[in-house]
Amino acid sequence: MTESTPSTAIRPRSVALVDDDRNILTTLSIALQTEGYATRVYSDGEAALKALTENPPDLAVFDIKMPRMDGMELLRRLRETSDLPVIFLTSKDQEQDEEAGLAMGADDYIAKPFSQRLLLARIRAILRRTGPVPEPGGDTDAPPPAPDAPLITRGRMEMDPARHRVTWDGKPVSLTVTEFLILEALAQRPGVIKSRNQLMDAAYPDDIFVDDRTVDSHIKRLRRKFRAVDSTFGAIETLYGAGYSFSDG
Repeated sequence: MTESTPSTAIRPRSVALVDDDRNILTTLSIALQTEGYATRVYSDGEAALKALTENPPDLAVFDIKMPRMDGMELLRRLRETSDLPVIFLTSKDQEQDEEAGLAMGADDYIAKPFSQRLLLARIRAILRRTGPVPEPGGDTDAPPPAPDAPLITRGRMEMDPARHRVTWDGKPVSLTVTEFLILEALAQRPGVIKSRNQLMDAAYPDDIFVDDRTVDSHIKRLRRKFRAVDSTFGAIETLYGAGYSFSDG
């Protein structure tokens, strides 16, 4: 594992890269450092798991196919204790893996061969909702802290956007960044139908296309997590052909 930290007046956000392709690791690491991020690189999932658990970065990018421990197993093991934002890199013929990764809690996926510009945009989009993101080249002026967002209380659910916490009947529900943002968009206006495009606009503020099955996979996982604490949960409703809504009744 190697680590490189660009010189800035504020702590740069850190991104872990896990891929057995050294060329991808080197190229992406340089691109991220140019954007002002600190990087950590790992050549296989087994080596990455211990480091990511003991000293989590702000976000991780996993390849799926790797020796010793593939990206799917790495994500499964990581999700036992962590909600670290994760982006998957997949091959174009791995549609089933993409869906399985989202179902396990990945925040996003990008198919190889991929655009560095697209990957960087998606990294910025996810990290922007979890704290200040450095400007390209490294921003030396820390932005003023944002005021705490008000709590969102909807029936038996309470959301704390400032602390990224959700409870149902007082019981914590652990969500990824993307899941939290989709739920927040639904909960802000109970009973109002949100289209898939509207939900992904809420989760990805940069004008990025994400297909319908990504939204559906995140909704399925949201329901599954709430039903783990309340088997009767039914607050996220589907209107087929239109989108989803949240009921606080």
